Amino acid sequence: MSEPALHLDGVVRRYRSGDGVLDVLSGADLALAPGEIVALVAPSGSGKSTLLHVAGLLDAPDAGAVRIDGRDAARLADAERTRLRRHAVGFVYQFHHLLAEFTALENVVLPQMIAGRTRRDAATRAATLLDGFGLSHRHHHLPGKLSGGEQQRVAIARALANAPRLLLADEPTGNLDAATAETVFTELLRTVREQRVAALIATHNRDLADRMDRVLTLREGRIVPL
Repeated sequence: MSEPALHLDGVVRRYRSGDGVLDVLSGADLALAPGEIVALVAPSGSGKSTLLHVAGLLDAPDAGAVRIDGRDAARLADAERTRLRRHAVGFVYQFHHLLAEFTALENVVLPQMIAGRTRRDAATRAATLLDGFGLSHRHHHLPGKLSGGEQQRVAIARALANAPRLLLADEPTGNLDAATAETVFTELLRTVREQRVAALIATHNRDLADRMDRVLTLREGRIVPL
């Protein structure tokens, strides 16, 4: 069997709250295979964002291991952990967070250039990704000239620009109307499956969740089937 794209082993994350300690993750375990798409459905305040941040190396656990593509993040120096996150992890949020002064194409080019790709190669890949999301006629539009659905599709293309092994999405269609959400989600699923990216997608939409390979939730700081 291939190495899991993401492996959480006994992850603990706690925060100080007033005079006490709040345990958000209490021994969370998860193995996510390449090409597997998993839904995370849990109420607000249950720790979804914390889980995604820890899984994406934006936050460090207090205990337990986070392995991405077989590499234990705790054993890496800060620079190597940043490099792993840049090359192996893609993030999509509820709000697109595109850079307003750059075109759709440039928004997808920039993370590739930061990762060391030449501008020409980055532009070629960016165009291919945008075309795959039906945005061939929007390459040179600024975000303010795009619809909400188009902006989110650019954000997804940006997240996939460096060919990550793992995609983490936090309510990626939560800010869209139902019809647009359906279109964006369908394109997201298609692209992720085609590229064999492992995806963990937090959503409140159970209809969308049921179209994924597994549906999980957080209960008392642990990851369990829903």
